[in-house]
Amino acid sequence: MSKFNLNIDFMSHRRLALCISLVLVIASIFLLMTRGLNLGIDFTGGNVIQAEFEDRPDIVEVRSVISGVVAREAMIQNFGEKGIIIRTNEDTEESRESVVKALQAKYSDVKVTGFEKVGPVVGGELRRQAVIGVSIALVAILVYITLRFQFRFAVVSVVPLVHDVIIALGFFSVAQMEISSSFIAAILTIVGYSLNNTIIILDRVRENWGTLSKDGIIKLINKSLNQTLARTINTTLTTLFPVIALCVWGGPVLMAFSYAMLVGMIAGTWSSMFVATGLLCEWQKKK
Repeated sequence: MSKFNLNIDFMSHRRLALCISLVLVIASIFLLMTRGLNLGIDFTGGNVIQAEFEDRPDIVEVRSVISGVVAREAMIQNFGEKGIIIRTNEDTEESRESVVKALQAKYSDVKVTGFEKVGPVVGGELRRQAVIGVSIALVAILVYITLRFQFRFAVVSVVPLVHDVIIALGFFSVAQMEISSSFIAAILTIVGYSLNNTIIILDRVRENWGTLSKDGIIKLINKSLNQTLARTINTTLTTLFPVIALCVWGGPVLMAFSYAMLVGMIAGTWSSMFVATGLLCEWQKKK
C-alpha cells in the first residue's frame, strides 16, 4: 500500500480515457490496412551475406557503401572479431552480387565467407506462428484469470493486451521501422508486462470487493488504483529507463525490439490504469 493517502479520482475520467484508447486502436487498424508494416528479411525473404576483413570497417561506413545498390536499408551487424553480416530484403542473385561488388570496390581486403537466401515461404510460416503464439497466450490468460478471479476480470484483463499490441503495431506502421523476428519477442514481453500491471491492480480490487455495497464500484476502483499507484509508478520507471537506453544506444539490430517495448510499456501502463478498470467499472454499473 502507498505511504501517501492519495485520493485521486481516476474513474471520473474513465470515459474520456476509453474514448482516447478507442480512437488510437481504430487509427492503428486503419494504418495497418492502408500503410501496412515494413516487414524485414525474417518475414519477406532476402539475402544474408557474411564477409570478413583484415581491418574491419565501421558499420556506418559499410551501410553507406552498399546504400546505392540496395532498394531498402540493409541490416548490418558485427560478427566475430573481423566479420560482418549484411541482411538485405532482396533475395535475387543479382542483388547479392551487386552488394559483393560494392564491397570489393571499396575494400581490397574483403572476403565473402558465406551467404544464405531466406525464402518468403519461411517468412510466411514465421508470421503464421507469431499469430498462433500470441493467440494461444491470450486464450491461456483468459482461462487462468477466469479460474483465479472472475470471468469479468479475465475479459477486462485481455482487452488491454489486445489494445497494447494493436497500438504498438500502429506505431510501427506510422514509423515504418523494419520489423524483424525480435519484434515478436517484444510483443510477447509487452503482453506479459501489461498483464502483470493489470493483475496487480485487479487483485487489489478483489481484496476491496467486500466494500462494494458500501462504497460503490467507482469509489472501490479509485481506492484500489490509489493504493497501487506507487508500485505502478516505480515498476514503470525502473523498467522504462533501460528500455530508453536501448532505444538510444541499441543500434539498428535492436531497434524493432527496443521501440516496440517502449511504446508497449507506455500503452500497457495506460491500459492497466484506465482501460481495464474503466471497462470493469462500466460493466459493474450496467449490471
